[in-house]
Amino acid sequence: MIDYKDLNLKQLSEALRRRDFSAVELAEAVLDRIDRQEIRIGAYITLTRETAMEQAGRVDQLLAKDLTLPPLAGIPGALKDNIATRGILTTNASRMTENFIPPYDAFVWRLLRQQEMVLLGKLNMDEFAMGHSTESSAFHPTHNPYDLERVPGGSSGGSAAAVASGEACFSLGSDTGGSIRQPAALCGLVGLRPTYGLVSRRGVTAFASSLDQVGPLTRTVRDNAMVLDAIAVRDIKDVHSVGNQGTSYADAFADRPAKGVIGWPESYFKSDDLDPQVRSHLEAALKFYESEGMRILPVDLRTLDASLAAYYIISSAEGFSAMNRYDGIHYGYRSQDNESLEAIYTHSRTEALGAEVKQRILLGCFVLSEENYHDYFWKAAQARALVIKEFEEVFQRCDALLTPVTATPAWPLGTLPEESGGGKYSNDRFTLPASLTGMPALSVPVGLTKEGLPVGMQLMGKRFSEHSLYRLAALYEDAHGLIPAPPEVSK
Repeated sequence: MIDYKDLNLKQLSEALRRRDFSAVELAEAVLDRIDRQEIRIGAYITLTRETAMEQAGRVDQLLAKDLTLPPLAGIPGALKDNIATRGILTTNASRMTENFIPPYDAFVWRLLRQQEMVLLGKLNMDEFAMGHSTESSAFHPTHNPYDLERVPGGSSGGSAAAVASGEACFSLGSDTGGSIRQPAALCGLVGLRPTYGLVSRRGVTAFASSLDQVGPLTRTVRDNAMVLDAIAVRDIKDVHSVGNQGTSYADAFADRPAKGVIGWPESYFKSDDLDPQVRSHLEAALKFYESEGMRILPVDLRTLDASLAAYYIISSAEGFSAMNRYDGIHYGYRSQDNESLEAIYTHSRTEALGAEVKQRILLGCFVLSEENYHDYFWKAAQARALVIKEFEEVFQRCDALLTPVTATPAWPLGTLPEESGGGKYSNDRFTLPASLTGMPALSVPVGLTKEGLPVGMQLMGKRFSEHSLYRLAALYEDAHGLIPAPPEVSK
């Protein structure tokens, strides 16, 4: 059996080219692990076993001809189930679209197909990406590989759990308010929310179009850069797409990070609900960077609470607009109660959508109504402008910010994380500024709690500073090594 879990993506790619093992053998090894573990993990909605074996066989044929192949050729990966795959179910983890087979590919999947990646399947998520624990999936929850009684985070919980458990060598997720970074932190992975527009969203089911971004989840920083290189390509059919603005991200590690300034938002670290073990790991990371010649600059960020309120108003409003098409007429599930047009609308949505999605639709409808628009949505847009201005000013003094990703480690399934004044969504507040500003943010593992649960730090930079964030993260990873892998899971 191939011990692929101990190899990073570059090592796997080189081993395939040396013929240490074949792409088919590698795919079989990962699928065998899925067969042994998936009943306990629940990372996948759809397994594409036959597709994976066909793709792996094609890679072996190309390698036999001594052709030069892209870096990800033959590497088994998986996609969050809101990324369209032609001819393969794309359910959005919802009964509304549980039978949807797209006639087209998302642009990011087209790029990965060109890389000759091996697709293992489509990954579980919160329904329509609305949630923070992957428990709002219409099909089943996903379990954290480090503790099967705890959440993996969300909404890209399946994407994180698959990589952490070895059921995929890398994955793609989508991040609206922290949906890549938060599950990456809770599952001990590296997760990137790229600069808004760096990765095309065409063919990815919209939640909130001004906030959504696709990004990679991987075990190492260099793996993450390798995947970003493959998907950060300008899409001329996506008006927001800008693509890579510089050299290869994989080349970022040739240089040591400059001895710059890392901002330390004191108010973030003084939050009453910040878990002491999380705070301790992050303060140790700050001391490490200081020991490496970085200057740690305390900064005062006053918009944290405003960003929480603004995000949930704006995202719910945009989510309400995006969900209008799912009415039982144009798209998705249609109720058998079709006595009238109104009955089709009402019963189709009532029967096919979960509580979290309905709640966001209702909030979005409320804030966009004529009598409430100015008091809620308009003010949220103004607050967003203030958040953007504040962070732009901070990055005139700092090269990066180091913050928590979440206030707590992974919490038990069926419960909520420790709450502050923001209610059940307050654990997202550290990730929201990057979403509102369109700036990149990287979640990096910094250790385990005494209970064996991962803790992550967030490195945030100005737009298109992914190279710098990768260098900073790699400096930490090289000095400390990877955190221990989760325990083996058996049926």
